[in-house]
Amino acid sequence: MTGCPDAMHSTQHRTRIKICGLTREEDVDAAVAAGADAIGFVLYAPSPRAVSVARAAELARRLPPFVTPVLLFVNETASNVIAACAEIPGACVQFHGDESPEQCQTATQGTRAWMRAARIPLGDDAKQFDLVEYAQRYSQAQAILLDAHVDGYGGGGKTFNWSLLPTSVASHLVLSGGLTPANVTDGILQVRPRGLSLAVDVSSGVEADGPDGKPLKGIKDAHKIHRFIAAVRAADAPNLQTTHV
Repeated sequence: MTGCPDAMHSTQHRTRIKICGLTREEDVDAAVAAGADAIGFVLYAPSPRAVSVARAAELARRLPPFVTPVLLFVNETASNVIAACAEIPGACVQFHGDESPEQCQTATQGTRAWMRAARIPLGDDAKQFDLVEYAQRYSQAQAILLDAHVDGYGGGGKTFNWSLLPTSVASHLVLSGGLTPANVTDGILQVRPRGLSLAVDVSSGVEADGPDGKPLKGIKDAHKIHRFIAAVRAADAPNLQTTHV
């Protein structure tokens, strides 16, 4: 491979982006148009953003080449994970419950890429979570997704203290939990040096506002998606990569 060093450095730090919890065609199309690398479908019935496997497959068929569908499961049986994956070829699997490494491998049949969510405690308790050990335990995962630990399962739109994460995690990382267009640039700059690479995952931070000012769960805002992705690209700019400490 040949190329100028600056171009290679820039490619290395291209932060990949997943928009999660999509339920509508127009939101899938908006995320793709804005430049998302992956689209997440929640296959966990208690979630307000949940879709059926059939609906996820229908939405995934809208995706162009090189945009990855991601299927989110919480403590699902291996047979149901396998059946869902058969309906959506090329999907990556995200485990967001209490699944062991062995259960993740069984459900993905040792052939499909998967991510494991790590539920990071809020506040100063974040430093009690041994992310290095967790990454070692789930070493066969494609990445470890970092989310805030809230009641129940799935994202709660909360951020944890990024500065308390260890500085040398031997895994690709995906930053999640309370990300918005306003804070994602700072999140990337703080967390990217701590793992092998960094991607970001957003759901509530790009949802439309309801009459009460709260997010309409499962309904995305195209303008917020574009703003979020623009903020990610700002974090990837060479001047920020070299000046942030």
